Amino acid sequence: MLSGLIAFVIIAVILIVLLMILFSFVPVGLWISAIAAGVKVGIGTLVGMRLRRVSPRRVINPLIKAHKAGLALTTNQLESHYLAGGNVDRVVDAIIAAQRAEINLVFERGAAIDLAGRDVLEAVQMSVNPKVIETPFISGVAMNGIEVKAKARITVRANIDRLVGGAGEDTIIARVGEGIVSTIGSSQHHTKVLENPDSISQTVLSKGLDSGTAFEILSIDIADVDIGKNIGADLQTEQALADKNIAQAKAEERRAMAVATEQEMKARVQEMRSKVVESEAEVPLAMAEALKSGNLGVKDYYNLKNIEADTGMREAINKSTKPQDSNSPNQ
Repeated sequence: MLSGLIAFVIIAVILIVLLMILFSFVPVGLWISAIAAGVKVGIGTLVGMRLRRVSPRRVINPLIKAHKAGLALTTNQLESHYLAGGNVDRVVDAIIAAQRAEINLVFERGAAIDLAGRDVLEAVQMSVNPKVIETPFISGVAMNGIEVKAKARITVRANIDRLVGGAGEDTIIARVGEGIVSTIGSSQHHTKVLENPDSISQTVLSKGLDSGTAFEILSIDIADVDIGKNIGADLQTEQALADKNIAQAKAEERRAMAVATEQEMKARVQEMRSKVVESEAEVPLAMAEALKSGNLGVKDYYNLKNIEADTGMREAINKSTKPQDSNSPNQ
């Protein structure tokens, strides 16, 4: 009797353990929820998901949601998107939101957008409720040289068909900035931009800047316009300073050349003086040669000496009388 009771307890424990293992491997609760929601899912399908390392809750719950919304989705579609690394619940929410907004969005398109790295639900919401992108201050220079800074608000709506492969917000901001700079630069005077800032938005909007992007530009509004530096005056000042430096450099070059020429002339003067001294040194030799050869007599030599002595005396007298002559008017 006791042995039968022990065997019964052991069998009961084994059955409980097996049931716990079964319920942990097979999501029976999830299967019951699906059946109650009207979604036909077999136990074998759930077991297969476990074997394929797919979380049944990540597939069945979105499937129940889609079924309640009237979407004809299958477990294979959701499971394949989950295995590809997509967010199944996000895609289903986006498709339901698109259906309510009467936007044509099939599951394959939504899955492709999700796998491309974009938030498909946010894209659908942006299609219904456009988004405003605010640019930083963008600087442009009018033809009169005055810098004008403008800030724009871009109202965009997501283009579902171009979300895959389309450019993002950075491209929109860059293109709008380029258009603002071009419009300001083509203005004759900066006051025209201040008087009519709408001309910037109209010119930029007419260029079709949303081509090839994932958005459709609805409007471009200039939020703020400010005056910056006088770029033209700054450039002229810098050019004048550069010309001044160039002129100073050229003047310094000419001065250096003049100094070099002066030194060269001094050297040539010294050279000529040395030649004069050399020639004067040859005079006594020539006179001696003339006396020796009889071309110059002794009387002629003494007459020459007398003339030199007389000339020297006259020069000495002249030098001694010059200060007296200069002081005579003061007396």
